[in-house]
Amino acid sequence: MRIFTIGYEGATAGEFVAALRQAGVKRVIDVRALPNSRRPGFSKTPLRNALAEAGIDYVHLRALGTPAEGRAAARAGHIEELVRIYAGQLELPEAMAEGAQMLELAKDKPSALLCYEREPAACHRSLLLRAIAPGAEVIHLYA
Repeated sequence: MRIFTIGYEGATAGEFVAALRQAGVKRVIDVRALPNSRRPGFSKTPLRNALAEAGIDYVHLRALGTPAEGRAAARAGHIEELVRIYAGQLELPEAMAEGAQMLELAKDKPSALLCYEREPAACHRSLLLRAIAPGAEVIHLYA
């Protein structure tokens, strides 16, 4: 299985959509706990609308997002704490169900996991893929 990831940090909505289209992505799987953004075009509804105009599906899987305490740990640079907190998140029944859904969606059509951070190493989406899709071919996109 191949799965893409992308963060929108520092990108415009147009650059973001262009990177997805260039890679052949047909679905964005939003793995933010809170699909809101101060950056224009990246909150759930405007993002879904822009992606629809580009022929790209949008799915939000909230339970695969980082809980508030994990986001605080990441902002503070406490990566081990983020890893511990996020591992606990992935053990929740709703996260397990959405993890299985994510895999099915990614098998169905070329899909990209979406979060804020530009660099995947600084983002929970890398932790998510290591836990739920070990062995998958992961391609990180940059807008």
